[in-house]
Amino acid sequence: MEYANLRRQAASLRKSLFDQGYLDEQFCQVEDLQDEANPKFAEEVVFLFFKDSARVMLNIEQAIEKYPKDFARWDGHMHQLKGSCSSIGASRVKNECTSFRNFCGEENAEGCTRSFQKVKREHTILRQKLGSYFQLLRQAGPAGIATRPAGK
Repeated sequence: MEYANLRRQAASLRKSLFDQGYLDEQFCQVEDLQDEANPKFAEEVVFLFFKDSARVMLNIEQAIEKYPKDFARWDGHMHQLKGSCSSIGASRVKNECTSFRNFCGEENAEGCTRSFQKVKREHTILRQKLGSYFQLLRQAGPAGIATRPAGK
């Protein structure tokens, strides 16, 4: 497949991630930190996010099991995940984290459980979509990074 076509596909996928609310402007800021000296910076940051967030979600799952109705503990873990989401622009996952934290504030265990399932689902979808995006960028070569539209 020609590189220009791969770049168009990557740009289209990236745009859809913004249009569907998966990403916000913070992701642009992460990408803006990328340069010729570190062309895979955004991909590496996102990889670290998914590695760390999987660990935090496991901690949340274990806290829900081991400490029933310890809403402060649950909220503390989710606060950590929400911060990580904010740092890379993972908007939909971050919004679900906020919902979970609101249920913690209400001491609504059932709401927390439902919300946590949504957090995990949004996290999985984002991981798959960003994986596809970065794969297209790798296939398109370094020029694939520079062709993204300004602001998004």
